[in-house]
Amino acid sequence: MRKWKVWDHFRDYFPIKLVKTVELNPNKNYIFGCHPHGIMSFGAFSCFSTESCGFAEAFPGVKPTLLILAGLFRIPIYRDYIMGAGLLPVSKPSLVHLLSKSGKGNAAVIVIGGAAESLASSPGLNTVVVRQRKGFTVDPILILHRADLVPVYSFGENELFKQMIFSEGSVGRRLQDLFKSLVGFAPCMFLGERLAFLPYRTPVTTVVGSPISIPKRITPTEEEVNHYHNLYTEALSKLFHEHKVSCGMPETFVLAVF
Repeated sequence: MRKWKVWDHFRDYFPIKLVKTVELNPNKNYIFGCHPHGIMSFGAFSCFSTESCGFAEAFPGVKPTLLILAGLFRIPIYRDYIMGAGLLPVSKPSLVHLLSKSGKGNAAVIVIGGAAESLASSPGLNTVVVRQRKGFTVDPILILHRADLVPVYSFGENELFKQMIFSEGSVGRRLQDLFKSLVGFAPCMFLGERLAFLPYRTPVTTVVGSPISIPKRITPTEEEVNHYHNLYTEALSKLFHEHKVSCGMPETFVLAVF
């Protein structure tokens, strides 16, 4: 399914491109932290769940697996489709399977900001939710199994739809937060091309940054957790500013980190 020809047409609609900045060692495992979530995370899906962007050629010996909201696997029929596409729920059992029971050369791909980040998705905005998301660096399972952290940014992801963003404390935002707390994702009011169903044909460039090595610890200290989480946040910000102009953004654009 990863190599179906339809994914090439999907890629070319935008188009979507994968950019490699460093080599990845196939004898290691990785956690890719993808940003921003956008409305649909088209960049992450195209680059890491299909071969339309040439991941296998760019990173030989490394196999990416996109992990998504666990609740989606409870939807009849849709569950079979996403399982057929090779997606897994973002959960500890999935991570244990990928990082300790499947050998080396595995990359667990997580869109870190999730629903909170999707609510900040709109053209011209570059907002990531990462400061309070220490789970992917703090979790003893990840540190125990020695998976390096890799920051990833999909430039153009937020330009694909125009979203009505509700201010904090408004009725609309409170309803979104309530829905998110109940089902795990937030309903967004957005518009695209042609009756609002299609995203705008805007290029998306997904840049894979340099891995951050995490030492093997059974019980990491709070200082260690904060240190490596800060390293990740700094690396993500550096990746954004180094590539924003070459990926079509103005030099004046900044990355807002929450």
